[in-house]
Amino acid sequence: MKITLIEPFFTGSHAAWATAYTQHSEHRVDILSLSGNYWKWRMHGGAVTLARRFLASDVLPDLLLVTDMLDLTTFLALTRHKTAHLPVAIYFHENQLCYPWSLTDRDILQKRDHHYGFINYSSALAADLVVFNSAYHRTAFFEELPRFLHQFPPPHEGDTVDIIRSKSCVLPLGVDVQKFDCPEFQHVREDDPDRTPLILWNHRWEYDKNPEEFFHALFKLNEHGVDFRVAILGEHFRQKYPIFETACETLGDKIVHYGYAEDFADYAQWLHRSDIIPVTSRQEFFGASLVEAVYCGCYPLLPIRLTYPELFPYETYSDLFYHNFQELVKKLTEALLSIKTIRQQSFRQCVEQYSWQRMASKYDKVFGAV
Repeated sequence: MKITLIEPFFTGSHAAWATAYTQHSEHRVDILSLSGNYWKWRMHGGAVTLARRFLASDVLPDLLLVTDMLDLTTFLALTRHKTAHLPVAIYFHENQLCYPWSLTDRDILQKRDHHYGFINYSSALAADLVVFNSAYHRTAFFEELPRFLHQFPPPHEGDTVDIIRSKSCVLPLGVDVQKFDCPEFQHVREDDPDRTPLILWNHRWEYDKNPEEFFHALFKLNEHGVDFRVAILGEHFRQKYPIFETACETLGDKIVHYGYAEDFADYAQWLHRSDIIPVTSRQEFFGASLVEAVYCGCYPLLPIRLTYPELFPYETYSDLFYHNFQELVKKLTEALLSIKTIRQQSFRQCVEQYSWQRMASKYDKVFGAV
């Protein structure tokens, strides 16, 4: 089967997901993409550019696999003589109905933020199959969709919620974790067992990842004289977040790495070298960076919300979760002070199920059935 995978925001976990599926699928998967920047314009105008490129190619796939960053209705309208009879699956990495917007965002201030959610809604309605990357994500989407539609004048088209729900499913994100298994990456854990504990940040430098709470927890540890180091990785874009600069000034030489690791080998070694990954996100629909870190041996500290109790079932792993900021600081302090015990624990069994070696056949089966 031939699949054309359309990704208007080809960077980070979106690019890793698309690339890895092409490598592990039994189908032929061709990627049609745009660079991963200017996300709002990608949702608005990306469909136009990608439609023109699709029409200019001689590729006629058996399935279109698109992501939530595409305005699918515009794309299909512009390519209708070529795509009218093609089945379409849309994969939701995230959605703009549930996404936490920064209060300083220009679209919030000008009351025009609802259009991005409407693109997701109409795209899901136009697709033949709607796929979510976690059960939490699917539930959150269908809880929010009726409220989203009822903020507009009637008719509210409430019955379309069940139409979309009836053609939806959950297919967890595939993560290429086995690439972290090279001995050259793993040897870093064989250093001095009395080395200073290393805390990890490997998420995007964005509002929804809540870096403020993460760093304020570290500031508390610093005030209390707790010994630690921190590696600050992750991708960041044009917008700057002052908390990162504040962290540099406050934590000083406790920061052993600062900035995006362009080279995968560097990134992998930092993950294997790190001990604890405290997560503070306001929103997470899956958690690829967390899965990578835990696979490499990091001990997770997680808020009891979002997708985390799904990744690490709370009934079994309740010790990994915190309820508020004070409990985060307390559990993080305890983990650092008992770091030898922490280093002996592994939660790889919770995340290795998402390796592409296991997930690719599931993807092929789901998309083949469309």
